[in-house]
Amino acid sequence: MKVDLATLYLLVIGTLFASSAMTYWEHLSHPKRGKELRMLAAGYATLGIGCAAAAFRVDLLGAAGPAVSNLVILGGYLLVLHGVAMFNGRRYLASSIGLLVLMGLTWAIAGTRWQAAVWLYVSAIPIALASAMTSLELIRGEGMPAVQSRRVAAAVTGIHALFYAVRAFVLPWLVPIFGPRALSVSSEITMYEGVLYSVIMPMTLLRLTREEIHGELLQESRTDYLTRLGNRKLFFEEGERVIGEHGIHRRPLTLLAFDLDHFKRINDRYGHKTGDEVLRSFAQTVRLVTGPDAILARIGGEEFAALLPGHDSHSAKKVGETVADQFATLSHSAEGDRIRATVSIGLAEASRETASLTDLLSAADQALYRAKSLGGNRLEQSPAAALSTAACSPGGNQI
Repeated sequence: MKVDLATLYLLVIGTLFASSAMTYWEHLSHPKRGKELRMLAAGYATLGIGCAAAAFRVDLLGAAGPAVSNLVILGGYLLVLHGVAMFNGRRYLASSIGLLVLMGLTWAIAGTRWQAAVWLYVSAIPIALASAMTSLELIRGEGMPAVQSRRVAAAVTGIHALFYAVRAFVLPWLVPIFGPRALSVSSEITMYEGVLYSVIMPMTLLRLTREEIHGELLQESRTDYLTRLGNRKLFFEEGERVIGEHGIHRRPLTLLAFDLDHFKRINDRYGHKTGDEVLRSFAQTVRLVTGPDAILARIGGEEFAALLPGHDSHSAKKVGETVADQFATLSHSAEGDRIRATVSIGLAEASRETASLTDLLSAADQALYRAKSLGGNRLEQSPAAALSTAACSPGGNQI
């Protein structure tokens, strides 16, 4: 079944308005991206209005119809560019206004004599530029999740930009060779490509937003609300992954188990607010010392763990001692008192005897219990890790 161009054109217009409504409705569910989604909704609606005006440009506006409808369509593309750029924290307000003014001057200079040439060829240049910039923003994706929908949207806008570039720079050379048939084929391709753009582009951007929100909810479900470190769920999920990689690459891997000393006494005497401040300060300390590669988690009330890929027991011991030293120097105030909190640490290095994360954590816990029984504020190592460290640099573990 062959669909005539008028029907396709109406399909493009209807799809753009539907996409605008869906995108605007979506912003109610995703307030974090509300501004971006409203901008995209405005862009699709403006494109729809421009396309509708183009269909009746002469009847509605006479000689000014082509110029007005083209500028409205260009404004829609620029709004879409602006909405996508807002995902990355950028704006194109000044350049968009400049491009609209430049295109308006082009129409004014062309007048009625060159109106057809501007409509068929020149007007495609700013649309190609706006689409290319939109594709570039999607490829950059600094503020967007690295998901398949972003790559699809970048490809769709890139193809759209390429098509209009061909229309602007190649079609003028084809028309003298093939005559009106070239224009007819170009119009048909424009309609079909326009349908694909008006459907795929809004849907992929909506999917991108939903995937971003889903990823944030997933991350939130794996994050401790108080310290903003990982929680027990994240630690075991990521830890098992790292343990598997350790088995393949044979890199050293060490686990530090932490327990704040006399934390219940701090909570009972000074209240949970002060206790929470102590927990947050410890989390900040361990995050700064261990670096970005460590897998950190609060796995219990005042219990924490750090899995250190690439660290043997000797370097992990230095990390643990630095954490303990820096945390002990912090001062917390409550009811006029200065509180000095300390931490006990257990260290275990992955080996054949600790082939799983549970085994490694158990070994670190045993070393931690020994540190607590010896008075706390110290680092103790599991037997295998202690032998490894002793071979490198003999010395005690007292902090």
